[in-house]
Amino acid sequence: MKAKPLPEDIITTLPQTIIETILCLVPIDEATRTSVLSMEWRYKWTTIPKLFFSTPSWDQMMETSKLLSAIHHVMSLRNDPIQEFTLRINDEIHFSKFGDEVDQIILDLSRFHKVKNLTLQFDEYRDGSIFNLPFSVFSLHHLTELDLSWCGLDHQPTFDGFGSLTTLSLHCVNISRKTLLHLLSNCPSLKSFSLLMIEEGIIGPERSTMIELFECLPRIEHLTVRSDITQWFVPDLVPHELPISLIHLKHFSLEEMSFYNDGYGLTFLAILIKNSPNLEEIELEVQSGFFSNEEYHWGIWLEYLKDVWLEHLIELTIFHFSNLEPELKFVKFILARSPKLKTVSIVTEVEESEILQTLLHAPRASAVEIDVWSPEGSEASEGSP
Repeated sequence: MKAKPLPEDIITTLPQTIIETILCLVPIDEATRTSVLSMEWRYKWTTIPKLFFSTPSWDQMMETSKLLSAIHHVMSLRNDPIQEFTLRINDEIHFSKFGDEVDQIILDLSRFHKVKNLTLQFDEYRDGSIFNLPFSVFSLHHLTELDLSWCGLDHQPTFDGFGSLTTLSLHCVNISRKTLLHLLSNCPSLKSFSLLMIEEGIIGPERSTMIELFECLPRIEHLTVRSDITQWFVPDLVPHELPISLIHLKHFSLEEMSFYNDGYGLTFLAILIKNSPNLEEIELEVQSGFFSNEEYHWGIWLEYLKDVWLEHLIELTIFHFSNLEPELKFVKFILARSPKLKTVSIVTEVEESEILQTLLHAPRASAVEIDVWSPEGSEASEGSP
Protein backbone atom coordinates (compact mmCIF):
# COMPACT_ATOMS: atom_id res chain seq x y z
CA MET A 1 0.00 0.00 0.00
CA LYS A 2 1.46 3.31 -1.09
CA ALA A 3 1.50 6.19 1.35
CA LYS A 4 -0.39 9.29 0.28
CA PRO A 5 1.94 12.03 -0.90
CA LEU A 6 2.26 14.94 1.48
CA PRO A 7 1.02 18.31 0.28
CA GLU A 8 3.71 20.71 -0.86
CA ASP A 9 2.70 23.30 1.76
CA ILE A 10 2.70 21.25 4.96
CA ILE A 11 2.64 24.25 7.31
CA THR A 12 -0.56 25.68 5.80
CA THR A 13 -2.41 22.46 6.58
CA LEU A 14 -1.52 22.65 10.28
CA PRO A 15 -4.20 23.67 12.78
CA GLN A 16 -4.48 27.43 13.25
CA THR A 17 -3.42 27.19 16.92
CA ILE A 18 -0.13 25.52 15.91
CA ILE A 19 0.50 28.13 13.20
CA GLU A 20 -0.05 30.87 15.78
CA THR A 21 2.42 29.19 18.13
CA ILE A 22 5.04 29.08 15.36
CA LEU A 23 4.49 32.73 14.45
CA CYS A 24 4.80 33.72 18.12
CA LEU A 25 8.34 32.32 18.10
CA VAL A 26 9.64 34.68 15.40
CA PRO A 27 10.04 38.47 15.52
CA ILE A 28 6.85 40.34 14.71
CA ASP A 29 8.33 41.91 11.56
CA GLU A 30 9.07 38.43 10.20
CA ALA A 31 5.62 37.21 11.16
CA THR A 32 4.00 40.04 9.20
CA ARG A 33 6.07 39.17 6.12
CA THR A 34 4.25 35.83 5.89
CA SER A 35 1.29 37.81 4.52
CA VAL A 36 2.97 37.85 1.07
CA LEU A 37 3.18 34.05 0.83
CA SER A 38 -0.35 33.60 -0.47
CA MET A 39 -3.91 34.84 -0.09
CA GLU A 40 -4.42 32.18 2.55
CA TRP A 41 -1.50 33.53 4.58
CA ARG A 42 -2.37 37.19 4.17
CA TYR A 43 -4.04 37.60 7.56
CA LYS A 44 -2.79 34.62 9.55
CA TRP A 45 -0.28 36.78 11.47
CA THR A 46 -3.08 39.06 12.68
CA THR A 47 -4.45 36.36 14.98
CA ILE A 48 -1.26 35.59 16.95
CA PRO A 49 -1.95 36.22 20.67
CA LYS A 50 1.61 37.31 21.63
CA LEU A 51 3.29 40.50 20.44
CA PHE A 52 6.92 41.37 21.21
CA PHE A 53 8.48 44.71 20.25
CA SER A 54 12.02 45.87 21.01
CA THR A 55 14.33 48.56 19.68
CA PRO A 56 17.84 47.65 18.52
CA SER A 57 20.84 49.40 19.99
CA TRP A 58 21.78 51.41 16.90
CA ASP A 59 20.32 54.69 15.57
CA GLN A 60 17.97 54.79 18.53
CA MET A 61 15.82 57.79 17.66
CA MET A 62 14.99 56.55 14.16
CA GLU A 63 14.44 52.99 15.34
CA THR A 64 12.20 54.08 18.24
CA SER A 65 10.07 56.14 15.84
CA LYS A 66 9.84 53.22 13.40
CA LEU A 67 9.01 50.79 16.17
CA LEU A 68 6.13 52.85 17.56
CA SER A 69 4.73 53.41 14.07
CA ALA A 70 4.90 49.68 13.44
CA ILE A 71 3.08 48.95 16.70
CA HIS A 72 0.22 51.29 15.76
CA HIS A 73 0.04 49.66 12.32
CA VAL A 74 0.07 46.12 13.67
CA MET A 75 -2.56 46.85 16.30
CA SER A 76 -4.84 48.50 13.73
CA LEU A 77 -4.85 45.27 11.70
CA ARG A 78 -5.53 42.96 14.61
CA ASN A 79 -8.43 40.55 14.17
CA ASP A 80 -8.11 38.72 17.49
CA PRO A 81 -7.43 39.88 21.07
CA ILE A 82 -3.84 40.38 22.21
CA GLN A 83 -3.10 38.19 25.24
CA GLU A 84 0.61 38.94 25.75
CA PHE A 85 2.31 42.23 24.97
CA THR A 86 5.99 43.11 25.43
CA LEU A 87 7.53 46.51 24.73
CA ARG A 88 11.24 47.15 25.30
CA ILE A 89 12.62 50.55 24.34
CA ASN A 90 16.36 51.09 24.76
CA ASP A 91 16.53 54.81 24.06
CA GLU A 92 17.89 56.82 26.94
CA ILE A 93 18.22 60.02 24.90
CA HIS A 94 15.10 60.46 22.77
CA PHE A 95 12.38 58.38 24.42
CA SER A 96 10.79 61.37 26.16
CA LYS A 97 9.74 62.57 22.69
CA PHE A 98 7.59 59.48 22.21
CA GLY A 99 5.82 59.30 25.58
CA ASP A 100 2.42 60.29 24.17
CA GLU A 101 2.58 57.49 21.61
CA VAL A 102 3.31 54.91 24.29
CA ASP A 103 0.42 56.32 26.33
CA GLN A 104 -1.88 55.75 23.35
CA ILE A 105 -0.65 52.17 22.86
CA ILE A 106 -1.37 51.29 26.49
CA LEU A 107 -4.76 53.01 26.25
CA ASP A 108 -5.64 50.95 23.16
CA LEU A 109 -4.60 47.76 24.93
CA SER A 110 -6.86 48.59 27.86
CA ARG A 111 -9.82 49.42 25.62
CA PHE A 112 -9.76 46.73 22.97
CA HIS A 113 -7.80 43.75 24.32
CA LYS A 114 -7.94 41.42 27.30
CA VAL A 115 -4.20 41.41 27.86
CA LYS A 116 -3.06 38.80 30.39
CA ASN A 117 0.74 39.24 30.32
CA LEU A 118 2.24 42.72 30.01
CA THR A 119 5.96 43.58 30.00
CA LEU A 120 7.10 47.21 29.75
CA GLN A 121 10.85 47.84 29.94
CA PHE A 122 12.38 51.24 29.34
CA ASP A 123 15.65 53.08 29.89
CA GLU A 124 16.47 55.78 32.38
CA TYR A 125 16.77 59.14 30.62
CA ARG A 126 20.13 60.88 30.44
CA ASP A 127 18.86 63.52 32.90
CA GLY A 128 17.99 60.83 35.46
CA SER A 129 14.23 60.96 34.92
CA ILE A 130 12.10 58.02 33.80
CA PHE A 131 8.92 57.45 31.82
CA ASN A 132 5.73 57.75 33.89
CA LEU A 133 3.12 55.16 33.00
CA PRO A 134 -0.34 56.51 32.14
CA PHE A 135 -3.28 55.82 34.41
CA SER A 136 -4.79 53.59 31.70
CA VAL A 137 -2.42 50.80 32.80
CA PHE A 138 -4.72 50.31 35.79
CA SER A 139 -7.59 49.53 33.40
CA LEU A 140 -5.98 46.28 32.28
CA HIS A 141 -8.22 44.24 34.57
CA HIS A 142 -7.46 40.87 32.95
CA LEU A 143 -3.75 40.90 33.75
CA THR A 144 -2.24 37.78 35.30
CA GLU A 145 1.43 38.84 34.90
CA LEU A 146 2.87 42.37 35.00
CA ASP A 147 6.59 43.16 34.58
CA LEU A 148 7.70 46.82 34.79
CA SER A 149 11.25 48.21 34.50
CA TRP A 150 12.58 51.76 34.69
CA CYS A 151 9.30 53.61 34.77
CA GLY A 152 7.19 55.64 37.19
CA LEU A 153 4.03 54.37 38.83
CA ASP A 154 2.91 56.96 41.33
CA HIS A 155 -0.70 57.75 40.56
CA GLN A 156 -3.24 58.40 43.26
CA PRO A 157 -4.19 54.90 44.48
CA THR A 158 -7.86 54.95 43.49
CA PHE A 159 -8.02 52.00 41.09
CA ASP A 160 -10.02 48.82 41.76
CA GLY A 161 -7.04 46.51 41.51
CA PHE A 162 -5.92 43.54 39.44
CA GLY A 163 -8.10 40.71 40.67
CA SER A 164 -6.45 38.06 38.47
CA LEU A 165 -2.81 39.16 38.83
CA THR A 166 -0.61 36.30 40.06
CA THR A 167 2.87 37.61 39.13
CA LEU A 168 4.21 41.15 39.66
CA SER A 169 7.78 42.35 39.03
CA LEU A 170 8.88 45.92 39.79
CA HIS A 171 12.45 46.66 38.70
CA CYS A 172 13.72 50.20 39.32
CA VAL A 173 10.20 51.60 39.36
CA ASN A 174 9.57 54.97 40.99
CA ILE A 175 6.67 54.49 43.37
CA SER A 176 5.52 55.78 46.73
CA ARG A 177 4.89 53.64 49.80
CA LYS A 178 1.18 54.48 49.69
CA THR A 179 0.82 53.51 46.03
CA LEU A 180 2.80 50.28 46.45
CA LEU A 181 0.82 49.06 49.44
CA HIS A 182 -2.47 50.01 47.76
CA LEU A 183 -1.41 48.17 44.61
CA LEU A 184 -0.46 45.02 46.53
CA SER A 185 -3.56 45.08 48.71
CA ASN A 186 -5.69 45.10 45.55
CA CYS A 187 -4.02 42.07 44.01
CA PRO A 188 -5.72 39.30 46.05
CA SER A 189 -4.44 36.48 43.80
CA LEU A 190 -0.76 37.51 43.86
CA LYS A 191 1.57 34.52 44.28
CA SER A 192 4.88 35.82 42.93
CA PHE A 193 6.29 39.27 43.73
CA SER A 194 9.69 40.79 42.85
CA LEU A 195 10.65 44.14 44.36
CA LEU A 196 14.02 44.85 42.77
CA MET A 197 14.29 48.50 43.71
CA ILE A 198 16.99 50.97 44.62
CA GLU A 199 16.48 53.35 47.51
CA GLU A 200 16.18 56.35 45.17
CA GLY A 201 13.13 54.75 43.56
CA ILE A 202 11.01 55.26 46.67
CA ILE A 203 9.07 58.50 46.41
CA GLY A 204 8.52 60.36 49.66
CA PRO A 205 10.08 60.08 53.13
CA GLU A 206 7.43 57.75 54.59
CA ARG A 207 8.35 54.38 56.03
CA SER A 208 6.27 51.25 56.34
CA THR A 209 6.59 48.01 58.31
CA MET A 210 6.91 44.37 57.44
CA ILE A 211 3.50 43.84 59.00
CA GLU A 212 1.91 46.21 56.50
CA LEU A 213 3.82 44.58 53.64
CA PHE A 214 2.99 41.02 54.62
CA GLU A 215 -0.66 41.86 55.20
CA CYS A 216 -0.81 42.77 51.50
CA LEU A 217 0.68 39.39 50.50
CA PRO A 218 -1.56 36.75 52.11
CA ARG A 219 -1.14 34.21 49.26
CA ILE A 220 2.46 34.89 48.28
CA GLU A 221 4.54 31.83 47.32
CA HIS A 222 7.60 33.41 45.66
CA LEU A 223 9.15 36.62 47.00
CA THR A 224 12.25 38.40 45.67
CA VAL A 225 13.55 41.58 47.32
CA ARG A 226 16.60 43.74 46.71
CA SER A 227 18.27 44.52 50.03
CA ASP A 228 18.46 48.27 49.32
CA ILE A 229 14.75 48.51 49.95
CA THR A 230 14.57 46.54 53.22
CA GLN A 231 15.21 49.60 55.38
CA TRP A 232 11.93 50.94 54.00
CA PHE A 233 10.12 48.17 55.90
CA VAL A 234 12.36 47.63 58.93
CA PRO A 235 11.98 50.39 61.56
CA ASP A 236 15.05 49.36 63.57
CA LEU A 237 17.80 46.74 63.68
CA VAL A 238 16.22 44.54 66.33
CA PRO A 239 13.93 41.75 65.05
CA HIS A 240 10.42 41.77 66.49
CA GLU A 241 7.68 39.18 66.61
CA LEU A 242 5.02 39.56 63.93
CA PRO A 243 1.32 38.84 64.42
CA ILE A 244 1.06 37.22 60.97
CA SER A 245 2.78 34.41 59.09
CA LEU A 246 3.49 33.85 55.42
CA ILE A 247 2.12 30.34 55.43
CA HIS A 248 2.16 30.01 51.62
CA LEU A 249 5.69 31.32 51.05
CA LYS A 250 7.95 28.64 49.56
CA HIS A 251 10.74 30.56 47.81
CA PHE A 252 12.53 33.67 49.09
CA SER A 253 15.35 35.52 47.34
CA LEU A 254 17.32 38.46 48.79
CA GLU A 255 19.62 40.30 46.37
CA GLU A 256 22.62 42.57 47.01
CA MET A 257 22.76 41.93 50.76
CA SER A 258 25.76 42.03 53.11
CA PHE A 259 26.33 40.01 56.25
CA TYR A 260 28.56 42.78 57.59
CA ASN A 261 27.09 46.22 56.98
CA ASP A 262 23.50 45.50 56.03
CA GLY A 263 21.66 45.35 59.34
CA TYR A 264 18.30 46.08 57.72
CA GLY A 265 18.71 43.29 55.20
CA LEU A 266 19.72 40.78 57.89
CA THR A 267 16.82 41.84 60.10
CA PHE A 268 14.40 41.49 57.19
CA LEU A 269 15.84 38.03 56.46
CA ALA A 270 15.59 36.90 60.08
CA ILE A 271 12.00 38.08 60.48
CA LEU A 272 10.97 36.47 57.22
CA ILE A 273 12.59 33.12 58.11
CA LYS A 274 10.84 33.00 61.46
CA ASN A 275 7.45 33.90 59.97
CA SER A 276 7.55 31.56 56.96
CA PRO A 277 6.91 28.08 58.38
CA ASN A 278 6.65 26.37 54.97
CA LEU A 279 9.71 27.89 53.30
CA GLU A 280 11.36 25.46 50.86
CA GLU A 281 14.06 27.52 49.12
CA ILE A 282 16.30 30.41 50.18
CA GLU A 283 18.48 32.23 47.66
CA LEU A 284 20.91 34.97 48.69
CA GLU A 285 23.06 37.20 46.52
CA VAL A 286 25.80 38.60 48.75
CA GLN A 287 27.20 42.02 48.01
CA SER A 288 30.95 41.92 47.67
CA GLY A 289 33.44 44.72 48.17
CA PHE A 290 33.58 47.39 50.86
CA PHE A 291 32.80 46.49 54.47
CA SER A 292 31.85 49.09 57.04
CA ASN A 293 33.83 49.45 60.26
CA GLU A 294 30.50 49.54 62.08
CA GLU A 295 29.67 45.87 61.70
CA TYR A 296 26.14 44.74 62.41
CA HIS A 297 26.11 42.32 65.33
CA TRP A 298 24.78 39.15 63.68
CA GLY A 299 24.29 37.62 67.13
CA ILE A 300 21.05 39.61 67.41
CA TRP A 301 19.29 37.69 64.68
CA LEU A 302 20.86 34.37 65.71
CA GLU A 303 19.35 34.86 69.15
CA TYR A 304 16.03 35.77 67.52
CA LEU A 305 16.07 32.49 65.56
CA LYS A 306 17.31 30.22 68.35
CA ASP A 307 14.01 28.27 68.53
CA VAL A 308 13.37 28.13 64.77
CA TRP A 309 13.33 24.88 62.81
CA LEU A 310 13.05 25.08 59.04
CA GLU A 311 10.90 21.98 58.74
CA HIS A 312 10.33 22.24 54.98
CA LEU A 313 13.52 23.85 53.68
CA ILE A 314 14.98 21.84 50.79
CA GLU A 315 17.51 24.11 49.14
CA LEU A 316 19.88 26.96 50.06
CA THR A 317 21.80 28.90 47.40
CA ILE A 318 24.29 31.70 48.06
CA PHE A 319 26.05 33.71 45.36
CA HIS A 320 29.31 35.68 45.89
CA PHE A 321 30.12 33.88 49.14
CA SER A 322 33.25 35.41 50.75
CA ASN A 323 33.84 32.88 53.53
CA LEU A 324 33.47 35.53 56.24
CA GLU A 325 32.45 34.52 59.74
CA PRO A 326 28.85 35.84 59.61
CA GLU A 327 28.27 34.06 56.29
CA LEU A 328 29.61 30.77 57.68
CA LYS A 329 27.52 31.10 60.82
CA PHE A 330 24.39 31.58 58.72
CA VAL A 331 25.08 28.47 56.61
CA LYS A 332 25.86 26.44 59.74
CA PHE A 333 22.58 27.63 61.26
CA ILE A 334 20.68 26.43 58.18
CA LEU A 335 22.50 23.08 58.19
CA ALA A 336 21.69 22.46 61.86
CA ARG A 337 18.02 23.53 61.71
CA SER A 338 16.77 22.02 58.43
CA PRO A 339 15.83 18.33 58.72
CA LYS A 340 14.70 18.04 55.08
CA LEU A 341 17.53 20.04 53.50
CA LYS A 342 18.83 18.32 50.35
CA THR A 343 21.16 20.83 48.68
CA VAL A 344 23.40 23.71 49.70
CA SER A 345 24.92 25.46 46.68
CA ILE A 346 27.61 28.08 47.26
CA VAL A 347 29.12 30.16 44.46
CA THR A 348 32.38 31.79 45.50
CA GLU A 349 35.57 33.34 44.17
CA VAL A 350 37.70 32.21 47.13
CA GLU A 351 39.22 28.78 47.79
CA GLU A 352 36.41 26.22 47.44
CA SER A 353 38.03 23.37 49.36
CA GLU A 354 38.49 25.41 52.53
CA ILE A 355 34.80 26.36 52.61
CA LEU A 356 33.76 22.81 51.86
CA GLN A 357 35.85 21.27 54.61
CA THR A 358 34.54 23.75 57.16
CA LEU A 359 30.92 23.03 56.29
CA LEU A 360 31.38 19.26 56.08
CA HIS A 361 32.46 19.27 59.72
CA ALA A 362 29.49 21.39 60.83
CA PRO A 363 26.50 19.72 62.57
CA ARG A 364 23.72 18.84 60.15
CA ALA A 365 20.10 17.85 60.64
CA SER A 366 19.86 16.04 57.29
CA ALA A 367 21.87 14.11 54.74
CA VAL A 368 22.48 17.24 52.72
CA GLU A 369 24.73 17.57 49.67
CA ILE A 370 27.03 20.59 49.81
CA ASP A 371 28.19 22.01 46.50
CA VAL A 372 30.86 24.74 46.50
CA TRP A 373 32.13 26.06 43.20
CA SER A 374 33.70 29.03 41.48
CA PRO A 375 32.52 30.53 38.16
CA GLU A 376 36.17 30.54 37.08
CA GLY A 377 36.85 26.96 38.12
CA SER A 378 36.56 23.95 35.85
CA GLU A 379 34.93 21.68 38.40
CA ALA A 380 32.66 22.03 41.38
CA SER A 381 33.54 20.63 44.78
CA GLU A 382 30.86 18.44 46.27
CA GLY A 383 30.46 16.78 49.63
CA SER A 384 27.93 14.75 51.58
CA PRO A 385 28.04 12.80 54.79
